[in-house]
Amino acid sequence: MPGIKVHPNDSFDEAYRKFKKQIDRNLIVTETRARRFYEPATEKRKKQKISAKKKMLKRLYMLRRYESRL
Repeated sequence: MPGIKVHPNDSFDEAYRKFKKQIDRNLIVTETRARRFYEPATEKRKKQKISAKKKMLKRLYMLRRYESRL
C-alpha cells in the first residue's frame, strides 16, 4: 500500500502531489478500473489485438517518418 512521510514544513498540496505520484507509479488506479467489471477472455484478447495493431501502425509511421528525412 502506498504511503508518504509528511514533513512538518510540507504543505498539503505538496503532500497530495507526492501521494498521487506514488499511486501513479504503482498503477493502482488503472488496476482498480480494470478490475471494476468482469471482462471475459475473448474481450481481453480483442483488446490485446487492437493494441498490438495500434503499436505496429505507430512503429510503421515513425519508420516512414525517419526514412523520409534521409
